[in-house]
Amino acid sequence: MTGSASAFSSRPGILLGRSNAAFWVIGLIAALVWGIDGALIQFWPDADDLGRSDWLAAGATGIAALLLLLSLSNRVPARLRYIGPWLVVLALLLGAWEVITAKLNLLPRPFFAAPQSILEVYTDDWPRLANSVGHSLILLGLGYGLGAATGFVTGVAIGWSRAVGYWAHPVLRLLGPLPATAWLPLAFFFFPSSFSASIFLIALASGFPVAVLTWSGVSSVAAAYYDIARTLGAKPRFLVLKVAIPAAMPSVFVGLFMGLGASFSVLVVAEMMGVKAGLGWYLTWAQGWAAYANMYAALLLMALMCSGLIALLFRLRDRVLSWQKGLVKW
Repeated sequence: MTGSASAFSSRPGILLGRSNAAFWVIGLIAALVWGIDGALIQFWPDADDLGRSDWLAAGATGIAALLLLLSLSNRVPARLRYIGPWLVVLALLLGAWEVITAKLNLLPRPFFAAPQSILEVYTDDWPRLANSVGHSLILLGLGYGLGAATGFVTGVAIGWSRAVGYWAHPVLRLLGPLPATAWLPLAFFFFPSSFSASIFLIALASGFPVAVLTWSGVSSVAAAYYDIARTLGAKPRFLVLKVAIPAAMPSVFVGLFMGLGASFSVLVVAEMMGVKAGLGWYLTWAQGWAAYANMYAALLLMALMCSGLIALLFRLRDRVLSWQKGLVKW
């Protein structure tokens, strides 16, 4: 029984042969599909004259070779094993996209770009794209940082002090639900530059959810926590910093996530309205010149940037709230 048990493994995607060498079956399938993609791109002539077909074919073939080597080894990272099915699906999608656009030309040009066209944008226009990403990150960082900090302080003040809540609560209820983009005309009128106006709009969009959720978290802290701390001689400053704020942190992070999502939307709109660089500006520029491949390339970069920032915020939350169980993972 021991010998037969060691010959096979119950883990999905793993088949152990007689030589005890582990084969990652999903990885082998992914390597096969990526290899087919590489051959299809290289040897099936394009319907139009497209650049970077050789680069795309080499990339697909390289991915196939790497997956094949990993699949035949017994040291496949757990993370890579987890995303194995997605590697197969992505290869299938790339093949279908390539056939429909580059090989058969079934979709109207230039509205639907081939994969080679988007790759060509990254290789030829990367300085402008990199500059746009940098400007967007700076604008988003300043606006979101200002809005999150202001919302956090406002939420703590409203949740802790009845006097502050009396005056700030009606203002928050009246102005907070308004979309930040509704303030565009006033922002561009009162602020000296489109950059500062964009920072204000992003801060406004991110500050409201952070303020509301922080206020809710501070207000919902159990009174017993304060009573115990006062019994031990705690001062009001200690109660705020060491009791109220730590207990409210789960709600604070919910507000931070909501604020970050709102900031992304306002960032694109603000950059389309007047700034001289950024991914939103790049999208407007590409649309004006009917450069749809550039537009798709910028959209993909924007998706990666937003997803990466959310992942960083999740990492920060996991560190701060390491004591909390059942956290949603990103």
